[in-house]
Amino acid sequence: MGKIFVVGIGPGDVKHMTNKAKDVLEQSEVILGYKTYIDLIKAHYPTKKMISFPMRSEVERCKLTIEKAKEHSHVSIISSGDAGVYGMAGILLEIADHETIEVVPGMTAIQAAGASLGAPIMHDYVSISLSDLLTDWSVIEKRLELAAKGDFVTCLYNPKSKTRTTQIQKARNIFIENDGNDKIVGIVKNAKRKNEQVYITTVEKMLDFPIDMSTIVIIGNDSTYVKNNYMITKRGYDI
Repeated sequence: MGKIFVVGIGPGDVKHMTNKAKDVLEQSEVILGYKTYIDLIKAHYPTKKMISFPMRSEVERCKLTIEKAKEHSHVSIISSGDAGVYGMAGILLEIADHETIEVVPGMTAIQAAGASLGAPIMHDYVSISLSDLLTDWSVIEKRLELAAKGDFVTCLYNPKSKTRTTQIQKARNIFIENDGNDKIVGIVKNAKRKNEQVYITTVEKMLDFPIDMSTIVIIGNDSTYVKNNYMITKRGYDI
């Protein structure tokens, strides 16, 4: 049985991939992943056998990864960002039996978007996915309410898709209902990839900007402000 690596490839551009991730992919005989993620790296590993999958095929990806590890000494399954943050690490470990697995961390989308905005996550923050494909909306809604009431910096993954268009509106309304109308919001589309777009606005006006599945939305807390076009959350230093 070969070794399986679950690799976080970072936000997209290979220059933001860790050296460990690059080394592991170079060792691997087979690399599996969602088609968009395979497309991000395939030009840099032209001799590798790559197997791509459509969206919502996570179980199939993991099962085939385990099968390929029976035939090869090193196999990698990739996720964008960090494989342990809304990625493939959890499901692979749930499915696996006695396979040798190593999880290789990567820069998350929140870290990438935060760097492009300035320093919005300098204090306590939460990340919430607005996708209700695997989580009931009632649970997501409760988490949003608690984040707003607790004045956490709130980072939203999967804010809007072609079929899920109302969740981001509901999330915005929850913050407005909890006195968050004027809170600073950072919106980053294609963080650290080609055609990156960065916007800084407020909760009140956030829906005026382009938001889709390639977008991270960061809602600041009461101490978040804008200086020199940077979004900054105070940590409490006496300056």
